[in-house]
Amino acid sequence: MARETEIKLKIDDVKAFRRLLKKLGAKPVRAGDGRVHEENVIFDTPQGGLAKHGQLLRIRTETPGRGGNSKKRSSQPRVVLTFKRPLVRPAASDAGHTADGFHKVREEIEMEVTDAAKLTEIFEGLGMSGWFRYEKYRTTFQLPGSKPWARGLLIELDETPIGAFVELEGPAAAIDRAAAELGYSKRDYVLKNYLTLYMEECRRKGEQPVHMVFRAPVSSTRQLD
Repeated sequence: MARETEIKLKIDDVKAFRRLLKKLGAKPVRAGDGRVHEENVIFDTPQGGLAKHGQLLRIRTETPGRGGNSKKRSSQPRVVLTFKRPLVRPAASDAGHTADGFHKVREEIEMEVTDAAKLTEIFEGLGMSGWFRYEKYRTTFQLPGSKPWARGLLIELDETPIGAFVELEGPAAAIDRAAAELGYSKRDYVLKNYLTLYMEECRRKGEQPVHMVFRAPVSSTRQLD
């Protein structure tokens, strides 16, 4: 499995953050304005067997936005299947592994699929259901080649129903340096996933958690406990 190392940072002012990215020379990795709508569905057994073991099974549908002037950019959705789990045996000699507790490190398998509906049928046939859905708009940036320390680093700006965040994904040293150049310290690192952040936000507002979407869904598969 590939190894994913990442953190989140809370963004209070998206426009100011975009100006800072531009000042650092960061550019979107996709055509146009690079903004993509994501619909994510997390699958699990009725007993929550995957979550109990720290595992995640997700179908993500990515639809490019309409911003920018590129006429060649396709609006065809891209469907990605992702499986994540905790590290089985962290290798102390691996330069990509961080043992300081400041970074979220997981093993990950990710692959593109052609039919989300058919895959959902398969999962349901195996006794699982898509029990939590969350949306966000993501713009992925990379720093220029003139910053060799940032090689392999992705800067992913997420606009979500519970606010804006940036995910820094890549080598641990690059994450730390990018966070510092963006005005953050390790005290600001967020290692929680969006499900946990959403549930915390619902508790803060005194609301019943259902799905983290921009508009209330017509119906839901089940409520969170």
